[in-house]
Amino acid sequence: MSSGTPQPSGAPQQPGTASAAASTGQQSATVLVVEDEPTIATAIAQRLSAEGWRVEVARDGLSGVDAASRLRPDLVVLDVMLPGIDGLEVTRRIQAENPVPILMLTARDDETDMLVGLGVGADDYMTKPFSMRELVARIKALLRRVDRAAQAAATTPADPPMMMGDVTVDRAQRRVYRGGEEVHLTPTEFELLVMLAGSPKTVLTRERLLAEVWDWADASGTRTVDSHIKALRRKLGPDLIRTVHGVGYAFEPPANQ
Repeated sequence: MSSGTPQPSGAPQQPGTASAAASTGQQSATVLVVEDEPTIATAIAQRLSAEGWRVEVARDGLSGVDAASRLRPDLVVLDVMLPGIDGLEVTRRIQAENPVPILMLTARDDETDMLVGLGVGADDYMTKPFSMRELVARIKALLRRVDRAAQAAATTPADPPMMMGDVTVDRAQRRVYRGGEEVHLTPTEFELLVMLAGSPKTVLTRERLLAEVWDWADASGTRTVDSHIKALRRKLGPDLIRTVHGVGYAFEPPANQ
């Protein structure tokens, strides 16, 4: 069973929150919430419905997989600790059938759990207890990134692949290869890699990465950047991204370029 409860959401919203959702087409989004704790599930569903989204709740892992297959949601909010099959296996099954942004909820502030979640296909995570305001902000940021990627694919010419030694980043098909082998990245990981590889050897601050990739206006999520960098290194190898302590990260093209 999950533990922890979201913090009260009674704080007033920032001005323009609902209109911002409408202007980006987010109000018609469908969100699937997979959470076995009734109190938490109800609180999340009520708050997301108040934002104008269509919300459906599943109370265990298998029901979540079935609901995702039936609904084809725009985003999934998924608890890690579920009866039946856990959130990691739910993520694997959902992403294998229909890749979709997944925001994972975990009751443990354990970096290993976060990295495993990101590794199987989650795009973001939050640790319980969390504020409803932050949950909504994270969801809006994920939906904006999906909208932005779709609009760019539909309205701009296909960019040529980025060839860097044995690394190929195909921006048109959103695929990455290293040594001829495809490396499966989440949408967030792909955008993070493109951002870094687009300015090789240039140090990009965590704050800039948060603004450009996550669309966050503040620097409260720098640990999120660090976790995604670690997930990228696990998939692509430790040699491509250099850490500049206290500042950020730089993409280092392979030596055989």
